[in-house]
Amino acid sequence: MVIPVHDVNPARRTPWVTYALILANVLVFLFTPGTAASVTGEGSLAQLCHLEAFLDQYAAVPQELLHHRMPALVPTGDTGVGPQGPGCVVGPPDYDKSPELSVLTAMFLHGGWLHLLGNMLFLWIFGNNVEDRLGHLPYLLFYGVCGYAATYGFALLDSGSGAPLIGASGAIAGVLGAYLVLYPRARVWVLVPFLIFLPLRLPAWIVLGFWFGLQAVYSSGGAVSEAGTVAYAAHVFGFVAGMLIAWPLRRGTPPPPEPRGLLFGRRARPGW
Repeated sequence: MVIPVHDVNPARRTPWVTYALILANVLVFLFTPGTAASVTGEGSLAQLCHLEAFLDQYAAVPQELLHHRMPALVPTGDTGVGPQGPGCVVGPPDYDKSPELSVLTAMFLHGGWLHLLGNMLFLWIFGNNVEDRLGHLPYLLFYGVCGYAATYGFALLDSGSGAPLIGASGAIAGVLGAYLVLYPRARVWVLVPFLIFLPLRLPAWIVLGFWFGLQAVYSSGGAVSEAGTVAYAAHVFGFVAGMLIAWPLRRGTPPPPEPRGLLFGRRARPGW
């Protein structure tokens, strides 16, 4: 796995929408009930039950998206004592949930700091150039469309799942797909773990192509990872959606600046 840290592709205008999306994701995470429990895994039972109820209400659930019906019993956020000991209470839902709207709200929910920071790192590095090329409002619409494509694509593969889907990674995968189409030759500084983290400057088509390949390989063994925490197939659908939307714009995209300095330990030549 490679970790991108910076791209050599300056934007012409300030990416206000990308900044706003990052801020919104951070703020929603900080004010999500039970955040401490999700981060440490050591929260109180009451915190964990509150978080479970919150996610059930605002996360996207595949079987709800495709069948458009709520389960008869959902977590209430309360705690109780059952035959197997203390646990979270379930009961009839006291709210009307819109499955379609839940896809949007789920894009701003994250399961922990690593989940949040990893997504925001990719959005920070690659979102500014895609926003620069598309324009502020079209970019915001593009981001949402990719998020919906990723979520519904995953739901089609796992239509019977009642597990909540959360995270911005499906929409951000669309940003990565668009970046690959628009700026395949742009240089990206990455950290490659090999005994230590080695800094390398690689073409975007290698970095993002490798990332997409990993998602495709992981998703081929099932819609969710063995740990049941990463919806790799959603990344694949989001990435492909971003590529398809950006494809008509590739010819009019200004090329990134010519690379200078060292590349793979050698001085870059023109046209490298």
